[in-house]
Amino acid sequence: MRRRERYADRRAADRRADAGFMAALWENFGEESFVRGNLDAGRLSWLFGREVIAAEADFDDKSYDALLKIDVGRAMAAFPDVFSGESA
Repeated sequence: MRRRERYADRRAADRRADAGFMAALWENFGEESFVRGNLDAGRLSWLFGREVIAAEADFDDKSYDALLKIDVGRAMAAFPDVFSGESA
């Protein structure tokens, strides 16, 4: 998993997919750390290093046991509808 840059000209469908993925992460994990597990590495890469960050100092991005967490402040700024309850 690597961090991918999100440019302002991304397609609306891609932006909706990011918001939907963030909503699912928030609903399932909230502010708690979570195991990378079988989460889609491609989808995570659009959020990783910004709204989703490593939850441990020795983070191994290739490990399914690696811990992640939502950076709530950054996630709220990037996806306000997810946190206001307006996303579908």
